[in-house]
Amino acid sequence: MADIDKEVLEAIPHRPPFLFVDKILECGDSKIRTERTIRADEPHFEGHYPGMPLMPGVLLCEALVQSGAIFISRQIAADAVKGGVPVLTRLSDARFKQMVRPGDRVEMEAEVSERLENVFYMKGRATVNGRKVLTLQFACTVTPKEQ
Repeated sequence: MADIDKEVLEAIPHRPPFLFVDKILECGDSKIRTERTIRADEPHFEGHYPGMPLMPGVLLCEALVQSGAIFISRQIAADAVKGGVPVLTRLSDARFKQMVRPGDRVEMEAEVSERLENVFYMKGRATVNGRKVLTLQFACTVTPKEQ
């Protein structure tokens, strides 16, 4: 976990091998930018296109949703839903534009398009070298942490 920033680990409960954000690049009032370097030794590459490693699209979606969850956890730290955990409740309109392979540095941006109490509607996009690889829309609901 040496490659993962402490503030990422503090923001969401995910841990390797199911943590797909390495670093927060920027966090503003309505959006966050994060990054992830895709590593060749990640376990999904053993069975996902062996000999031609390709990052699974569903895991790219998960990385964007985790970025959104990090944003939400930072936003709720000071408001009424403090102590909750963002949980994915909707994923739609995922569009994959190009393949992502080991060694690629993926930059992700998740932006709030609407907030209704404890529900955050967001749109996200991921790029590699400035080229769009994924766009999607999603929603997360802040739920109480289980004791």
